[in-house]
Amino acid sequence: MQPQYSFIVPVYNRPNEIRELLESMRKLISKVSFEVVIVEDGSGIRCDEVVRNFSEDLNISYYYKSNSGPGDSRNFGMKKAKADYFLILDSDVILPEYYLMEVHKFLLAEFHDCFGGPDAAHPSFSNVQKAINYSMTSFFTTGGIRGGKKSVDEFQPRSFNMGLSRKAFEASGGFGQIHPGEDPDLSLRLKKAGFSICLIPEAKVFHKRRINWSKFYIQVKKFGLVRPILNKWHPDSSRITYWFPTLFIIGLIFSIFMAFIGEFFFLGVYIIYLILIGVDAAIKNKSFYIGILAVRAVLVQFFGYGFGFLNSTLKTGILNKQPEKEFPQLFFKRNIGA
Repeated sequence: MQPQYSFIVPVYNRPNEIRELLESMRKLISKVSFEVVIVEDGSGIRCDEVVRNFSEDLNISYYYKSNSGPGDSRNFGMKKAKADYFLILDSDVILPEYYLMEVHKFLLAEFHDCFGGPDAAHPSFSNVQKAINYSMTSFFTTGGIRGGKKSVDEFQPRSFNMGLSRKAFEASGGFGQIHPGEDPDLSLRLKKAGFSICLIPEAKVFHKRRINWSKFYIQVKKFGLVRPILNKWHPDSSRITYWFPTLFIIGLIFSIFMAFIGEFFFLGVYIIYLILIGVDAAIKNKSFYIGILAVRAVLVQFFGYGFGFLNSTLKTGILNKQPEKEFPQLFFKRNIGA
């Protein structure tokens, strides 16, 4: 019997994460059939043995290919998949048991060719993971996840938790070679082609983000580097809000300078904002310590993204240099054999 949904999961050197994800898939509560397609993207530490341990409980297939990035690996997996609707996940997520049920119920009532879902912190996550999750999802930092009928034109699904119809995949060609940024790029291309996109608020995943502070800084800096490139490719998608982290750090530097000459008002505004962040994170996570860590996470996020955004804007926007030449670390070469 053909499955109704195909989970597509690229993985790179993370067998333990795949084990946790497959464990959560084994506990899914749903009456619809699904398959799991694991695409090993040239890993040195393979997860084939882990996948084999779940072969009796899950309709699962495993493919190994040369390294060409997560976007190309997702495309590879969708070409191999049997269902007509793909559920794309990162390897570092854990699914709540009702995930597939919520997706299926929503799409039955209101079909969309592409959707995204929110991420949350699982109780088992470390304090740092919870703080980073807060900084990436809070209304006070990123505005939260936008969606719903009123803001469907603004919502850009992310590939850690994303749905895509086969029709949309075949029409668009799937993900491009930029990374990160391949997911909003695909969303914007789908929107231009007339495909419907939405957020399914109930289809959340627990996004583990196994990164330390330095890796988090590198990650958000790449996000900042990518956004001006996407704005250049898709001018209609440019928003003044993307400047917020850059303006934040410029304003903070200015506020510190003003404090040195005896004017403390501006720095006071920043202190109030960061206290608000800490209190909100502490309440949501029921931990004063996580509140403190959340302040650090927000500062790392804003400084990384802000400097990356400014750097990319100057080089690709103002100086009109080629993104692939200026930032080769953001681009993968396509796997010709895929």
